[in-house]
Parts: sequence; C-alpha cells; structure tokens
Amino acid sequence: MYAAVDLGSNSFRFSIGKHDGDAIRVLKSVREPIRLAAGLDAAGNLTPDAMQRALACLAGFRDTLKGYDLEAVRVVATSTMRQARNIATFLPQAEQAIGYPIEIISGEEEGRLIYMGVANALDQPTERRLVVDIGGGSTELILGRGLDIERVESFTVGSVRQSLAFFINGAVDAPSFQAAILSARSIFEDGAPPYQPQFWKRAYGSSGTIRAIADVIEKNNLGKGLTPASLEALKNRLIELGHVSRIDMPGLRPDRAGTIVGGLAILIGVMHELGIGQIEPVEAGLRMGVMWDLYLRSTRRDRRDESVRAFLQKFNVDTARGGRVADDALVLLEQLKPSSDACARLLYWSAQLHELGMAVSQTGYHKHTSYIIENADLPGFTTRDQRTMSRLALGQKGNLRKIGEFLADGDFARAVVALRLAIVFMHARVEVADAAPKLRMKNKIELELRRGWATEHPTLMYWLEKEQEAWDEVDIDLTVRTGS
Repeated sequence: MYAAVDLGSNSFRFSIGKHDGDAIRVLKSVREPIRLAAGLDAAGNLTPDAMQRALACLAGFRDTLKGYDLEAVRVVATSTMRQARNIATFLPQAEQAIGYPIEIISGEEEGRLIYMGVANALDQPTERRLVVDIGGGSTELILGRGLDIERVESFTVGSVRQSLAFFINGAVDAPSFQAAILSARSIFEDGAPPYQPQFWKRAYGSSGTIRAIADVIEKNNLGKGLTPASLEALKNRLIELGHVSRIDMPGLRPDRAGTIVGGLAILIGVMHELGIGQIEPVEAGLRMGVMWDLYLRSTRRDRRDESVRAFLQKFNVDTARGGRVADDALVLLEQLKPSSDACARLLYWSAQLHELGMAVSQTGYHKHTSYIIENADLPGFTTRDQRTMSRLALGQKGNLRKIGEFLADGDFARAVVALRLAIVFMHARVEVADAAPKLRMKNKIELELRRGWATEHPTLMYWLEKEQEAWDEVDIDLTVRTGS
C-alpha cells in the first residue's frame, strides 16, 4: 500500500491506495479544508493561526496513517508553501507533526504528477489530451499523449486567491466576476497558443474545483457538461445569490462555497482564452499521480533516471565517464556505512551529472554544474533533492570551505568523500571496480590503497595530496597508506 499526502493551498488531503492489476485502487481518502492560501498575511508569511490549523491537521493525518501497513509514504506541498516567506520556520514543525519529510514541489512537477494520475486512470495510450487543474494557489496546464507529457506549465492563479482578491468580503456581483475572469485571461493569454484545440483531442479537468463545478451544474440542471454556456449559467446563478454565505446548492459542500466563485472565474477565463468547447471532469489527479510514482519507484522504473538521461543527452555529457564515477562513488560510499541510503541515489545522479557544467566552461565547471542542477527543471526531483545534488556537485573538486557548513551532516560528508575520491580515481585511471581501496570515516578519513597503485598510476599520489590539503582546510584529516 502507498500513501500520498497533498498539502494544497485550499485543502490538505491524503489517499491510501494499493496497486491492483493495471490500476491503483484507492482504499481511503481524507480531506481537510485548511485554506492555507488564505492564511498568508500582507508580507507573504503564514500567520500563527494558519500554521496551528495546519499542524493540528498533520498530527491527525499521522495518527491515521499509523494504522496502515504502508510500503511508502510521500508528502508533497504545492503553491502556498512554495511562496510562504516563513516556510523555513514552519517546515520543520510540519515534518515533525506528520512524521515524514515534506517535499515542496515546483508547479511543473505538480503538473507532471497530476498528468501521471490522469493518464493512468484514463488508460488511452494514444489519445492526445489537455489536462487542466485549478488548485487553491495555482493552475496547471499539461499537454500530453497517452502516458507521455509533451508540455507543462504552472500559472500563479488559484481559486482561493482569486476569491479573496475579487469577491471582497464574500460579495458576488457581475463586476467582480468580470474583473476576476479578465484577470485570469490575462495570466493565461501569453501561454495559451501551445494548448489550443488543434494540439489535443480531449480536455480534462482533474481538480476538486472542476469536479465540484461539474457536480453543481449537473445537480442544478444548469446545462450538460462543462461548457462555456453551462459555466455562464452557473455564474449568473451565483450573481443572483449575491454572497458566498447564501450559496447553498445541491452538489456543493458548504466549505467550498467561499472558493467556488474564484475557481469558476478561472475556469471561464481559461476556457475562453484557450478556445476550449468542453472539459470532462476526471476523478484522478495529484495524489493518484504520487501513488503511481511511488509504485514505479518500487519497480525500479524511476522517472528521475529518465530526467538524468535526458539531461546528459541535452548537454552532450560524456556518459561513460559520468557512469564510471557514479559506480565507483557508490562502491566507496558503501564502505563508509552511511546511516541511511537516502543520499545514495542522489550521489549516483550527481556523479553522473558531475561534468554537466563543461557545456558552459571548461574552467570552474563544477560551479556551473551546481547552478544548473539547482535551477533546472528536472522531472521527478524535488527542490530539496536538487539542492543536495547541487551542493555535492559544488563540492566535487577544489576547496571545501564553500560547502563547509553542510559537512556537519555526516551522510552528506560521506557522499562528498565518495564523490571526490571516485573522480580522483577516474583521473588517475584507477579501476576501482577491480579492487576497491579500503575506506573508513569517523573522526578522520582513512584510505588504504592497493599495493602497487602508486607506481602503476603515476598521478594518483599527486591527486591525493591535493585532497589531503583540501580536507585539512576544513579541519578533517585524510590519511593515505598502502596495504600490505
């Protein structure tokens, strides 16, 4: 069983599912309307009240998740946590409350996971489709065919923000709707051309907002399906009611009334701007995509491997050199006995990409590699993953003072040792796989070389002397000796 926890701008949710044949069957879902986006103050900070609501919810989620025998749990946070200025203060408290790491994913990664959930639910391997997801703080547009994503963009407009910005104090009138729709259209207009109908056969709406709008239209006989005409009919009905407190319609939960107006304005805006005639709501999205991602990782079909391969090809990196360093780095790391295997894969990918920056400059390429890894759009990787890999890449050569503050993390320090020595052995043409040196690290680094290596590989001791100097600068002793 897998658990996917979605910390959205409007609601916190989790789903527990089990892979069954060609599908993931959802066993339990929980939703709490936290409205985190409404808890941002004028300075962009989460208010104490919003943080307390969120922490209480996460503690409750933790208690529920404990009751299941879960193979893997993944917690992802979206737009509001991406933007909160005091997230560094809140995030450790949130992780402690739920008991799992929280990944603040980019809008593009959010879109990719949404599409993964939708595509696997539809099971139409050749269909060209557009997926629209309107969240509390952002809206994602994803274009794809079957399981393959061709284009994804995230736009900073969501139902909570649009509702708060244009329907002041809950008042609903025609001028407010017109302003909210025009605002949404202005955000989508520059990005619209690649998503227009000539590039897809069907359009799907994956968010709770779109599904809620579809339910209200159906149960109040306002039209057939999600079309511009039915959305206009719902807009007019809401204007007649005049205030969100008076929105009491079949198919709409009371906690959604405050954000349905903003979500409807965005949906009208995106349909007009992209020329969409009809959107089909689909019961799949981010959480289903997260569970599929966990399942694929468990079967060693990790899309992060695909991202790295694509990057190596894009930047014309020497894959043989990168692969050799990656393999050797893992051999060395295993000897250092890290406390967990969490950084092993990040080390492996960092090693594969370690010469990426040579596409920019042969001098100081490690700095360019570090910058590209941290700032690139790498599908499957979280911001935290990329930051760790960026630091590893930065620490692959030269002085270690630039990453000195991070060496206090024992596992990170071990990964740096493994990466730097693997690169040294590659430069000196030492075949580590044939007879790995002995490597230990506690209060100091101890390296025992195979007898004869210093003679067989004339530059080896030169490289290792430079390593000793680098580690001395951060007060860590590197001892090198030859085995008997």
